[in-house]
Amino acid sequence: MPLPATTAKVIHPGPTTLAYFDEGSGPALVLLPSVGRGPADFDQLTRLLVAQGLRIIRPLPRGIGASQGPMQGLTLHDLAADVAAVIEAEDLAPVAVAGHAFGNFVARTLATDRPELVRGVALVAASTGKTPDGGSPFDPEVLRSVYACGDLSLPRAQRLEHLQHAFFAPGHDPSAWLEGWHPQTKAMQREAETATPVDDFFACGSAPILDLQAAQDTVAPRHLAQFLRQSLGERVTIQVIDNAGHALVPEQPEQVCQALAVWVKRLH
Repeated sequence: MPLPATTAKVIHPGPTTLAYFDEGSGPALVLLPSVGRGPADFDQLTRLLVAQGLRIIRPLPRGIGASQGPMQGLTLHDLAADVAAVIEAEDLAPVAVAGHAFGNFVARTLATDRPELVRGVALVAASTGKTPDGGSPFDPEVLRSVYACGDLSLPRAQRLEHLQHAFFAPGHDPSAWLEGWHPQTKAMQREAETATPVDDFFACGSAPILDLQAAQDTVAPRHLAQFLRQSLGERVTIQVIDNAGHALVPEQPEQVCQALAVWVKRLH
């Protein structure tokens, strides 16, 4: 069952206009989407979490809907500041923040830059950002698929192949993600990620971390599954969801909901 039609709230910090959805009541959780994608990816998850007694805040990244502002020359620090503005506008601090895929980099940057705003960080199908020797954690062919699947100029069949390769576990239908891509936002986020040293956000401040992993994730591979905990210690809790790839949320929404709901309530 889809969510009822919801009107986004809008704020105007600095040169930007930021929109966000605010649903439910109870302990709050801020959800940040994957690269080039918006809060609609969390519609089903939001409905499930609201039913669990949580308040869900879903900011729209710049370039999506009413969220508008400079789109070039940005870093992850700028994108984290956008989320901080939403948290402050709703007087939520400290609040739990969950970042899916690319969103995990924004969540970790927020926890680093503004630790007073963050109660805990959930990393949902999240790349570590680097390997133990400081290199890139990404398989080049998988990364190529991450960006090609949102290339609306490519044929549908080719995009489906890239979606299957990068985001969905074997046997799962990737067609739900043929829509919902925002190329201008994706390009902005890719530039911001490239412009931000991994060590700026790697430690995730000092917040407790739920590392919610997908067992068939090709973007965040299993050989790095213990790296964050080995690096950051006992404040990292690992939970693995089977039969899911990098998309995770549309693949196993009930399991993601249960993990996040238990974690948020424990934080409170």
